[in-house]
Amino acid sequence: MTKRLMMSGEMLLGGVDLSRAAPRRVGVLVAHEGQVLEAEGLDQPLGTQVRIAAGPVGARGEVVGFRGRRSLIQCFDLDAPFAAGGRVTPLGQGGLAACGHGLLGRVIDAHGAPLDGRPPIVSRYSWPLVGKRANPLTRGRVTQSFDVGVRAINALLTMGEGQRVALIAGSGVGKSVLMGQMLAGVDCDVVVVGLVGERSREVSDFVETKLDDRLRARSVVVAVPADHPPLLRIRAAMRATAIAEFFRQQGKRVFLLIDSLTRVAHAQREIGLSLGEPPTMKGYPPSALGLIPRLVERAGNDRASGGSITAVYTVLADGGDTDDPVVDATRAIVDGHVILSRSLAEQGVYPAIDVARSLSRTMADVIDDDHALAAARFRQLWSSYEENRDLVLMGAYAPGHDPLVDAAMARREEMLAFVRQPRAARVDLAAARAALVQGFAA
Repeated sequence: MTKRLMMSGEMLLGGVDLSRAAPRRVGVLVAHEGQVLEAEGLDQPLGTQVRIAAGPVGARGEVVGFRGRRSLIQCFDLDAPFAAGGRVTPLGQGGLAACGHGLLGRVIDAHGAPLDGRPPIVSRYSWPLVGKRANPLTRGRVTQSFDVGVRAINALLTMGEGQRVALIAGSGVGKSVLMGQMLAGVDCDVVVVGLVGERSREVSDFVETKLDDRLRARSVVVAVPADHPPLLRIRAAMRATAIAEFFRQQGKRVFLLIDSLTRVAHAQREIGLSLGEPPTMKGYPPSALGLIPRLVERAGNDRASGGSITAVYTVLADGGDTDDPVVDATRAIVDGHVILSRSLAEQGVYPAIDVARSLSRTMADVIDDDHALAAARFRQLWSSYEENRDLVLMGAYAPGHDPLVDAAMARREEMLAFVRQPRAARVDLAAARAALVQGFAA
């Protein structure tokens, strides 16, 4: 009988290769403080995905640090019913983002799972979430203009293909409206949008109102609302950037929009402080500000494939403070910035672009001389008005003393009309240049 059972077992296991089988190390949950879980017996590298026994389903997390022999874990579900002694099972590295044309027209979360109620996305391509480190000399120069369909940006802050731009604004000054105008007017092959840390209502509103059928067919949206754990918010921005990098590798002209970079920095601040990092300016630990260049530097042109990522990162100026650490760190690494003015928004000027304080560092490389002279003249008049407005309103300036000030005061309404653009209107690059040169040529 025993011999018969042994023969039966050999037949069942005959096709199983056990030569590479080895014990799997399983950790034990020993502490839970704030957003950090601590596990013992889990000797796994940073970035390892784990499953934590919690309730009937369990919860997933990621190893983010160490404290002695204990592994520090950030969980993707902070509301799970954790208990001391729970099993922590490693799932392997989770640092790849599924990519491919099957993503076009889809809305996904930080894990790549669909949010649009459609079938799961099947793709045989992948790209590292943290990107691939590249030789700086493989990045091409910005030499071609990039049309975004907004007259003020096309004419006065002309963007180049492969440029990285920060859209800086306080709350309620028309940032979302300008984003919608840029998406509706952009000239590119693929659009990748990362909605990070926004309200859930804004996510559905964005998908339904900002993406028409034509644009949705060539777009990918990665969305993680504000009530999700900080690790997921960071992974959303990384996944969106990884997807953009994949399409760039295919030679596509990609437009990447991350809204907002401030929420990504806030998420890293939560993680850094929970891991014991020392806070610096306004409570930001070094890792929060260090994450910004690591994310932004992944966009740009690629000489080998001929593809490009032109990126816009929205930055929320807390309390209207444009010297906020996140604003300052972002402005220092991007190739240009567009600042929205609350005073212009209160006057009903949309988009409320503060021309004098905004800048495109690549504009000189993508426009002709006539365009450059007209743009310089417009900025000169705009700045002269801003500098002398208070004197004129107080009656301390008498017309006729300075021709530049006189021209600035006389043409103020004309300049505001040039910047103002209805929400549904689209003004291409050629039309914007022609209007500027015709109206403001020196």
